[in-house]
Amino acid sequence: MSSLSNRNVLSVSDLTRSARLLLEGEFPSVFVEGEISNFSKPASGHWYFTLKDDKSQLRSAMFKGRNSRLRFVPRNGLQVIVRGKISLYEGRGDFQMIAEHMEEAGDGALRRAFEKLKQQLDAEGLFDLAAKQPVPTLPQHLAVITSATGAAVRDVLQVFQRRFPALRVTILPVPVQGDDAGPQITRAIELANHYADDPFDTILLTRGGGSLEDLWAFNTEPVARAIFASRLPIVSAVGHEIDITIADFVADLRAPTPSAAAELLSPDQAIWLQQLRTMEQKLSRGIQQTQQGLARHLNHIRARLRHPGERLNQLHQRFDELDGRLQRSLSQALARPEIPRLANRLEQAMQRRLAGQDQQLFRLKSRLVSPGQQIQTQQNTLSLLERRLMQQMASSRRDKQYQLENVGSKLNALSPLNTLRRGYSIVTQATSSTDVITKATQVNVGETITARLLSGKLTATVTSTELPDEE
Repeated sequence: MSSLSNRNVLSVSDLTRSARLLLEGEFPSVFVEGEISNFSKPASGHWYFTLKDDKSQLRSAMFKGRNSRLRFVPRNGLQVIVRGKISLYEGRGDFQMIAEHMEEAGDGALRRAFEKLKQQLDAEGLFDLAAKQPVPTLPQHLAVITSATGAAVRDVLQVFQRRFPALRVTILPVPVQGDDAGPQITRAIELANHYADDPFDTILLTRGGGSLEDLWAFNTEPVARAIFASRLPIVSAVGHEIDITIADFVADLRAPTPSAAAELLSPDQAIWLQQLRTMEQKLSRGIQQTQQGLARHLNHIRARLRHPGERLNQLHQRFDELDGRLQRSLSQALARPEIPRLANRLEQAMQRRLAGQDQQLFRLKSRLVSPGQQIQTQQNTLSLLERRLMQQMASSRRDKQYQLENVGSKLNALSPLNTLRRGYSIVTQATSSTDVITKATQVNVGETITARLLSGKLTATVTSTELPDEE
């Protein structure tokens, strides 16, 4: 009895509490990977489940305040990584894990690799704004690196066709997911930078949305370094607006979607046409105003021009008035006694006066210019002004016509109809006129295809296919 009284006997509660404190102190935070089983979600909002592998099981709980932050709902059979602390449920004495965070095993590993590479490249300066190249407002030749059969390329081409069909676009087809996607995307970027036949000036790197694993090719280091080393500006439009990849950080410009990227790279042809019409209207109004101003100036000159004959008539009339007054004065003077002497003096004075008037009249006649000559001079000046005006109008119209013809020739040169006119055709699936066939692997023997020609189209049945040697 004495031996029993000396023992330190613990209650079950004391023992389980001590064990819980010991476990929580020894394992304050651990990461455990396992498969979920026995998952339950009662009305309280808490989650209860078991983590297991091929040898052991671990009861686990994730309370409402923590599980509400997850972006997914766990399910039985899902492989996850759980962060939490090891504890003991005192009510049953069960060994368990209290989960604080959970992520899918595959996605979590990719996410950690993503963050690690992002920090590395950021530290090396691949994301610096100073290293970004300006993207042309209107590219002359655009390289689109994407899947040839995906929804992204259709969206991009539809936007270009609607906004600015004259834009030259070349598709460099690559796989956009899988093990081969990263290396082929890297080679396509290098090819676009060294394409000599018809050089590119901008690259669009794009694909549709998907999971982190689907987009992983755009999160690889070789692709990131190829984008950074590109001498051509690169626009990245990978996935949806919420999808962010390493390629987006390195690229010179990021667009939220493939369609948004196409709108950023192409002007609206309707706005251009409206601007051309506005310029044409302003030019026409300017020419009309110039013509009206010159016509008013010409009328003003004509109104100020006075015929020299009118001035001569006035001088003759004045001379006749003075001569009449002189004759009357002479008659009156001759009636006086001293008139003979005075008349002699007056006659001499009159002769001198007449001689002076004759000289003045001679000078005026010598200075008088023929009205016909002045009119001819003014007409010559008017004709010269009219010729200059017409030459200016013709030159301005030729310049604008040349500009319009130049734009029209560019639009026409890039029209798909020119390609058809040279003997090429557009081959599509018979069931869909939008699924363009560019590879022999896209059709099988016996399928029906449609070939669109410059005039009409043909429907044919595939009897055989032949692959290139490299495939």
